[in-house]
Amino acid sequence: MRQKRAKSYRKQLLVYSHTFKFREPYQVLVDNQLVSECNGSNFDLPSGLKRTLQADVKVMITQCCIQALYETRNEGAIDLAKQFERRRCNHSFKDPKSPAECIESVVNVNGANKHRYVVATQDIDLRRKLRTVPGVPLIHLTRSVMIMEPLSTASAKASKMTEEQKLYKGLNDPNIEKAEANSKGSEKESTPKKRKIGPKAPNPLSMKKKKKTGPSDGEVKDKDDASKDKKRRRRRHKSNADDSVASGTSVVQGQASSD
Repeated sequence: MRQKRAKSYRKQLLVYSHTFKFREPYQVLVDNQLVSECNGSNFDLPSGLKRTLQADVKVMITQCCIQALYETRNEGAIDLAKQFERRRCNHSFKDPKSPAECIESVVNVNGANKHRYVVATQDIDLRRKLRTVPGVPLIHLTRSVMIMEPLSTASAKASKMTEEQKLYKGLNDPNIEKAEANSKGSEKESTPKKRKIGPKAPNPLSMKKKKKTGPSDGEVKDKDDASKDKKRRRRRHKSNADDSVASGTSVVQGQASSD
């Protein structure tokens, strides 16, 4: 039973956190009746609240509830209440209100749990009144077992409405189309148009590199043949010149011998 109860409490706290924006540490308001009963049964109130909510808690008590404990003259309950954080309720010390009226005025602010309080009380009438306020987790003590009440009808309706708004707001809201059209128009006006200047050149990285064209084999052979012909001609010229020189010298020698 403890595991089932803890699982159901986790689900309820998820609803409170997603729909009503509850955050850790949870602020827990306790009344004078719960403090006196925990003191009489030696029940550890802070650890019990922490175990029930499965998170860190900040236990708080109003000034009017402490005044009601002073009237009972229960020193143990008064010492226990002094350990908790004091919540200002803006009620006078001389004319304090009843704990139920004080807690209701603090929690119910214009029909909503504005400050996101978790209320732990033994007052049945107070719990019945707070069930009409959406987003108020209620805790009470039964036979030394701390129990958190299930979601009230008001809290369940508020959770369902928020979920439907999240699902169907974008589909059925006509103002969203106008807002989108206006945003698109402003984007078009803000972005200047780029002018096209002539044809675009191809991407140099995508182009193939040109192959280096060298002389062909035929051209190389022609060049070699031409150079060989030139060398032959030079050799012929040299041989002709040598022959002419030799003939001239022979003629000169013949004339000299005749003389």
